[in-house]
Amino acid sequence: MKKITRRAFSVLLLAAMIIFGMTVYVLQYVDNSRDWALYFSRANSGSGGEIIDRSGTVLASFDATTSVFADDAATRIACYHVTGDYWNRSGTGALGTFWEDMQDYSIITGTTKNERKTLRLNVDAALCRTAYEAIGPDRKGAVMMMNYRTGEVLVMVSAPSIDPIDGEAEIPDGAFINRCISAAYTPGSVFKLITSAAAIEDVPNMSERSFFCEGVYTIAGVDIKCAGEHWTQTFEQALANSCNVAFAQIAVKVGQENMVEHVKAYGFLDRHDLDGIPTAAGSYPTEFVGDPELAWSGIGQSTDLVCPYTLLRFVAAIANDGMLCTPRLLHSDAPPERTRLIESSTAEDLKSMMSYNVAYHYEPEKNFPGIAYLCAKTGTAELGNGTSHAWFTGFLDDAEHPYAFVVLIENAGGGLTNAGPVANALLQAALASDR
Repeated sequence: MKKITRRAFSVLLLAAMIIFGMTVYVLQYVDNSRDWALYFSRANSGSGGEIIDRSGTVLASFDATTSVFADDAATRIACYHVTGDYWNRSGTGALGTFWEDMQDYSIITGTTKNERKTLRLNVDAALCRTAYEAIGPDRKGAVMMMNYRTGEVLVMVSAPSIDPIDGEAEIPDGAFINRCISAAYTPGSVFKLITSAAAIEDVPNMSERSFFCEGVYTIAGVDIKCAGEHWTQTFEQALANSCNVAFAQIAVKVGQENMVEHVKAYGFLDRHDLDGIPTAAGSYPTEFVGDPELAWSGIGQSTDLVCPYTLLRFVAAIANDGMLCTPRLLHSDAPPERTRLIESSTAEDLKSMMSYNVAYHYEPEKNFPGIAYLCAKTGTAELGNGTSHAWFTGFLDDAEHPYAFVVLIENAGGGLTNAGPVANALLQAALASDR
């Protein structure tokens, strides 16, 4: 009897060990079978693909044994944050997701995908090169441009960048960060567009009001200083003058609750999604801060932070009569998704004010020669350490050239002086390519 018991126990122990071993194997198989199948190659046994820009320029290409990038070094560098690399170091490039998808592996059949696909992007590689060159060496910044009628993202450039095939080059600090969508910055005076929109909708007879500026405005014992003395000015003139005194008063008139409501409604506090790529959220004082801090927030300082991509959405909606065509990095024949972001009458007022900015304060003949229908706003975002981020954002109010753009140059100084030339170079190239 004891002998039978010992044998039964041994059989049960052996069965338990087999079951345990099979369980471990199955778990390992589920987790690692794809890696096992692709052990001898980074690519699979037959799949291949390429990523091209809107004109057919090859940005990256791979097959069963090779993985390459664009032939031209300037294209590789300028388009790096759009294309990404096979190691997904930037985290925002189209190549990482596309390449992984092409390596699809079936656990059931034990086979890998064996096909070839082309992924077409909406970006224009030539315009990306222009934007990157315009930012210049040794500067950090972001440039985006889209067609506000279709949502097509034509330019997404972040600097500094890298050449993904140059393994010997020193990688600049922050080169893997896509500043267009993965970072948020103090906006400075470009935020006055949001404050203006809130005022148009929440302050009665806003267009008929006037504001007095003698260089400083004291509220609850706190001085709000302006870059100049603007004396008596209209609402439109206050935006063109980028008057801190006027916009401090405007923000207080709107009130913090209403300001927060508009900031949220326009999406400035949200993380968005650009064809599956998450974007950075912004910041604005949502808890009670009192009138002095509210005044600072209305002029784009305080704790305000804005992602360049989110600002692009906003100005694109202004250009498109308040309707946002959801930005698209990937080419699609489907019509764009449209949502109302801004009231049409508000968008029309903002468009008129931004056109006035350019005509009367930005010296268009000198700074933007030959560019018609430009509507824009500058920003010089003070950082408290003696430096400022330079912003320039806007659009062409032109059905034949429906371009919205945003330019940010970190720690560069004045917006018109430093970000304006980058926007001019990009728009000049875009218009030339349309001829």
